[in-house]
This record gives sequence, C-alpha cells and structure tokens, in this order.
Amino acid sequence: MDFILGERRPLQRNRYGSVTGTIVEMTPGRGGGGRINGCIIFVSLEDENGNNVMFVVTPATYAVDFDTFSVGMRCTFWYDADAPMPLIYPPQYNAVAGAREKNGRMVSVGFFGTSLVNEEQTLQLNMDAGVEVRTTNNQYYQGSPANHKLVVTYETSTRSIPAQTTPTKVVVLCD
Repeated sequence: MDFILGERRPLQRNRYGSVTGTIVEMTPGRGGGGRINGCIIFVSLEDENGNNVMFVVTPATYAVDFDTFSVGMRCTFWYDADAPMPLIYPPQYNAVAGAREKNGRMVSVGFFGTSLVNEEQTLQLNMDAGVEVRTTNNQYYQGSPANHKLVVTYETSTRSIPAQTTPTKVVVLCD
C-alpha cells in the first residue's frame, strides 16, 4: 500500500484469489434452451493436491499473452474473491485472468496504488518508457496505471520488501 503522512496503511488482503494446476477438461457453456454458448467455456483445473476447481472463462477473462488454453496445460487462473459464487463442489469461480505457465515469466494480478505497490505490499513496479501498458483488448492505455487493477508480467524482481520489478507488460483491468 502507499504511505500516508509517513505511516503505512494496514496490510490488506488481496481481492484476487488464484489457483494453479493442470487443465483436465474444457466444456462449452450452455445458454437458454440448452444450446451451446461458444463464448463461455468451463475449465476444470486440477491443483497440486488433486483438488478440482471449475473456472468460467468468458470473453471478459483476460488471457495473458493472448494464449489459447488447452487440456493438459499448466495454468494459473485468478478470480475476484469478493464476487458472489455458488456454494457447490467442485468450487466454481468466474475467471478474471488466466496465464499459461512459462519458464522465467511471473504474473501478478491485483490493485496497485499511487506508488504502484500492490495491496499486500509485496511488489512495487518501477515503470520506464519501455514498459508496455495496455488494456485487455491490447490497446495502448492512455493514462497512469496507478490506482488500478492490473495484470503485471515480469521476469525478475529484487529480494527487498516490497520486491521491486520493471515489468515487461502491464495490462489495466478497466471497470
């Protein structure tokens, strides 16, 4: 979080939860009358402990690097922890973003404040002219990414608290 008159704000929890695992099934969604809705895909993910989690992937879900998800792929999906969800098993979340696992690439999803520090105070962004700042439909973002929900892609960070990084790409999750 940011500093206010020399004091830190209390640590806040991340509004986004995530699950990492392997895609075991992808099923098209169904609309009214039982017809297939090709715009919605139900992705069944098996985590490292063998638990299944269902993600609803819609056109509003941001796919990092515009990757196409497929069965057998290791991925992480993020969801809004404050959004309503059905109390069913396996759990079912609306995916806000998804990323295929790639060596050397790290992804962070969350709210970054005025100083470009995330809510957990674990990552600070050092922006320079080479950092691409885009919207979810790959348009250049016209403004500052500060005080927005962001998907941050980066390769290295410092070991400081908060860790600092110069991202390779920042995507603003516009409301």
